[in-house]
Amino acid sequence: MTDAPAGQARALWYASRGRAVLRARPLSPRQNDEVRVETLWSGLSRGTERLVFTGRVPASEYARMRAPRQEGAFPFPVKYGYAAVGIVREGPHELVGRTVFALNPHETVFDAPADFVQPVPDHVPARRAVLAANMETALNALWDGGAGPGDRIVVVGAGVVGALVAALASRLPGAEVTLVDVDLSRRAVAERLGCRFSKPLDAPGNADLVFHTSATSAGLSCALACAGDEATIVEMSWYGEASTRVSLGAAFHSGRLKLVSSQVGRVSESRRGRWSYARRLAKALALLDDDRLDALITEEVAFDDLPEALPRLFAPGAPGLATAIRYSSGE
Repeated sequence: MTDAPAGQARALWYASRGRAVLRARPLSPRQNDEVRVETLWSGLSRGTERLVFTGRVPASEYARMRAPRQEGAFPFPVKYGYAAVGIVREGPHELVGRTVFALNPHETVFDAPADFVQPVPDHVPARRAVLAANMETALNALWDGGAGPGDRIVVVGAGVVGALVAALASRLPGAEVTLVDVDLSRRAVAERLGCRFSKPLDAPGNADLVFHTSATSAGLSCALACAGDEATIVEMSWYGEASTRVSLGAAFHSGRLKLVSSQVGRVSESRRGRWSYARRLAKALALLDDDRLDALITEEVAFDDLPEALPRLFAPGAPGLATAIRYSSGE
């Protein structure tokens, strides 16, 4: 890797539809309430960032889609991302040398308020910690769905978020969890996470709770078909500007099914009075203390190679799950 000159940082920018570039910028003096973080790893979101890369963020969602540390404005150019893990090099004594997670874009070095970064637990490897934002989404969804011990739970869509939902649900005492996907290679992931696996045509019915994460109309129809009487279907998919067709006939009304949305931008209503964003993120990081979750990171890409790799990583039907972006040695 060719490092930036001292006093500079480099960042990934989505420059135009289907094109990303690396840009250098000088580092400003660090403020007293900030930390300076040298990035080790960041995580690429194949769902949200694919929409950004392809210019498919709806204009109505520009404000809500802003990442916490985003620069630029939709549609382009924009510096976007929200899963950075690095080492604090400067800042308060108690944080210097600590590995931290931040909802920060892909860049080599960044300054942020000290209370914006969250220390990574000692037993969680920095590489695995890039899943923290996805784990937050999964945790919030379980709260939204009201999952409980003994429930028969189906997760339709075995991407990273779906797999994390299934992993958390499988820890509930007595829960029967099935992960559903058209990609039969995801069976190995489900088995490692302690779940059953099914292709859509064989998906179990009469579920107490169903989560949908595939961002397809067919997947949502499958999720509805899996639900038992008066069950809840939690819709987690983000479709961007795409329209969604789904049949609400069949047993939707007679079975009194409940279709609810779940989105990580707000803490679940059932927890909002007691849980701050910081508390939820800290818990998500703690929940990553599970070696089985390494199976969800299926590729590493060097930061320098990221602009050229993005068209392949964001291609429809691209194989694999999470991509970890490696900076310098990755430590």
